[in-house]
Amino acid sequence: MGTRSLTTFIERWNDEKTGKKKQVKIVTMYRQMDGYPEGHGLDLADFLAGGTVVNGLPIGVITGEDKTLYFNGMGCLSAQVIGHFKTNSGGIYLHRGGITNCWEQYRYEVIVDEDNPKEILLRCYDVYDRKWIFEGNPKDFVKKYKEKEKV
Repeated sequence: MGTRSLTTFIERWNDEKTGKKKQVKIVTMYRQMDGYPEGHGLDLADFLAGGTVVNGLPIGVITGEDKTLYFNGMGCLSAQVIGHFKTNSGGIYLHRGGITNCWEQYRYEVIVDEDNPKEILLRCYDVYDRKWIFEGNPKDFVKKYKEKEKV
């Protein structure tokens, strides 16, 4: 049995009519094994920390001259993360955004807010202990769990 996890990709914005914060859960990625923070969490955070969220790609990316990792909005970020992890049959599966109760021990949320689109918020919830164990940016997640790995 592996440590299962779910990663949900969430886009947030302010509703101009109501002034309230709205969000959409785009897709949820299920990982069958290594879902613990020092495994999937660290892999996910490390990948996210290496990129930048933008609204429109620089011309150098399109021509192939710029090899920087850009996420052109939340849809692009979600697709790139899934592509990064889905390298063969099995292991990684997709579900509708926000699904839970897949025998997962950890739930991750990757959130981009249009009010601060360059910042990626990463959250991790321990289902068994029923508590959030991390909320912050991917670089801080990497720092926290790489240090924990060394101990």
